[in-house]
Amino acid sequence: VQLQASGGGLVQVGGSLRLSCAASGRHFSNSRMGWFRQAPGKEREFVAVISRLGSVTDYANPVKGRFTISRDNGQNTVYLQMNSLRPEDTAVYYCGSAYYQRWNIPSDRAKEDAEYDSWGQGTLVTVSS
Repeated sequence: VQLQASGGGLVQVGGSLRLSCAASGRHFSNSRMGWFRQAPGKEREFVAVISRLGSVTDYANPVKGRFTISRDNGQNTVYLQMNSLRPEDTAVYYCGSAYYQRWNIPSDRAKEDAEYDSWGQGTLVTVSS
């Protein structure tokens, strides 16, 4: 699966953005999809994950209630709707696909970036105060 993330930009505190991750190639609908982010000077961290059919999701605590992950298998796209954005949400956001893994959601493994097979190039989100 090849991934292309988009939708990042500059937004004020309290604003919203929707990130998209378009996939090409085989196996998208059979892949669990995740969003991670990396802030300057920090390691990449888990944000959200969604099951293959989109029926199960999990979120990192800092984004629960503000972010929503969804997918459209007909369009080979996964989304991250981000509301009530905060300065600490500033980061490069990456989408990843996990096709070969067999973990359930939620699980600790779903939150490890090493468990994902393919990555998009990242899209920058900057939240200004």
